[in-house]
Amino acid sequence: MNVLKTSKIGQNGEEIACDFLLSRGHQILDRNWRSGHLELDIVSEDQEGLHFVEVKARTAPVTSTLTDQVNPIKQKRISAAALQYLNKKHLVGQEVFFDIVSVLFDGQETVVRYFPHAWIPMYV
Repeated sequence: MNVLKTSKIGQNGEEIACDFLLSRGHQILDRNWRSGHLELDIVSEDQEGLHFVEVKARTAPVTSTLTDQVNPIKQKRISAAALQYLNKKHLVGQEVFFDIVSVLFDGQETVVRYFPHAWIPMYV
C-alpha cells in the first residue's frame, strides 16, 4: 500500500472517529496535536474529563490486532504527548482517559469500535 493511500485512510478514519465522538457527547478540542516528535490524534472532552484518543484506521483484511498496534511502546509515547499537552494547555490536574477508536473499512461497510479507557499510563 502506498503512503498516499495510507494517509487518506488515516484522514478518513480520523474524520469518522471525530463524528463518532461528537455523537457520543464529546467536544473535539484538538486534532493531530504535536509537540516535537510526539503526536495526539484527537483530544476531546466530555462530562467525564479529557480524552486522548488514538485512532486506528485500517482496511480489511486486518493482519494485526489493536493490541499489536497500540502496544506498550505506543502507549508510552501517547502518554508522554498527553503530559506535554496538559502542561502546555495548563490543564494539569484534569481527569484524563486514554481511548482508542478503531475504524475498519471493509468494502462498502465501515465498522467503528470504541474502546474507552483503553489503558492507564504508568509514570515511573
